[in-house]
Amino acid sequence: MQIPSALREHGIDRVHAYSIPMTTRFRRITERDGLLLHGPAGWAEFSPFWDYEAEESSAWLRAALADATAPRPEPLRAQIEVNATIPVVAPVLAHRLARVGGARTAKVKVADPGVSLAEDAERLEAVRDAMGPQARIRIDANGAWTREEALAALPVLDRAAAGLEYAEQPCAALEDLAAVRRALDVPIAADESVRRAEDPLRVARAGAADLLVMKVQPLGGVQRCLELAEQAELPVVVSSALESSVGLGAGLALAAALPELPYACGLATASLLTGDLVEEPLHPREGSLPVTRQEPTPELLARHAAVGELTARWEQRLADCAALL
Repeated sequence: MQIPSALREHGIDRVHAYSIPMTTRFRRITERDGLLLHGPAGWAEFSPFWDYEAEESSAWLRAALADATAPRPEPLRAQIEVNATIPVVAPVLAHRLARVGGARTAKVKVADPGVSLAEDAERLEAVRDAMGPQARIRIDANGAWTREEALAALPVLDRAAAGLEYAEQPCAALEDLAAVRRALDVPIAADESVRRAEDPLRVARAGAADLLVMKVQPLGGVQRCLELAEQAELPVVVSSALESSVGLGAGLALAAALPELPYACGLATASLLTGDLVEEPLHPREGSLPVTRQEPTPELLARHAAVGELTARWEQRLADCAALL
C-alpha cells in the first residue's frame, strides 16, 4: 500500500490493512476493518468507521500518527478496571456475556431500531441476575431517543437494572441531554456530544453531563484527550472504538495517565472480534486489563489482511485524510 508523503515525513514506514469478523453484530456492523501504521514509536491504529467522512476521520489519523511517532505518557497505574460490554442480544446470551472476564461493571446497549423498551428491560434484568447486587450497570443509547422518549425510558430501565450507574448519550441534542439530566436522578454520560462535536468541551460548559466518555482515535490522540479532560473538570470514562488490541493499547495508555479514574473503562471489546493481530489479545482477567503496548505478529497480520477492493478503499481513505493534516 502506498504511504502518503505527509506520513513518510513523520517516519511512517509501513501500513497494513486488516479485516476481522465480529462475534456478533455490534454498532450495526459484523466485520471490523482498519489500518495499522508503523513509525518510530511502534504500531498504531487508524480505523474510523465507514460512515465518517474524511474531515472527521482525519482526527483519527492524527491520533494514529501521534501514537506511532511519539512515546505514550508515563502510566500512573498498571491495571485498568474495565466493564463487560453487552450488545443488543437475547437475555440468555446477555446473562452469559455478563459473566465473562470477571468484570464488576457492565455496559448494556439499548434503543436499537426495532427493539422494544420491554426487550431492553429484560436484557438489563438478565445482566443484573448474572452479576449480582453489587455490580454496576450502565446503559448506552447512542443518542437514539428524543427528550420525551428518554424521560419515559430511563426510569423503566433504572428499575430493571435495580439502579443504573449512568446512562450514556440518551439523546443526541445537547439541550435534551441537559433537560434529561435536570429532570431525572440517573447520571448522564456524554459520548457522541464529545467525540463528534466541533467543540468537545461545550457539553461540560452546558451542564449537560455528569461525566465524559473519551475515545482516543476520534478525539485526536492520547495527549489531546488528557488536555480535554483537564479543561472539562469532569470524571472521564475511557472507551474503545472497537479497535484491535493494537488500538486498544492507546486507550489503556490514556486511562493509565489520567490523574483520577473513578469509573471502569470500556476497553474490553477485543472479545467482540473473532481474532486479533497480537499474540495475547487484550481480554480481561478478574475485570481488568494490563497497561501494555503489544506488537502485531507477521503471521496474524497475514491471517487477517484485508484483500481486494477493501485494501484499495483504505488506501484512498488514508490519502484523503492525510491531505487534511
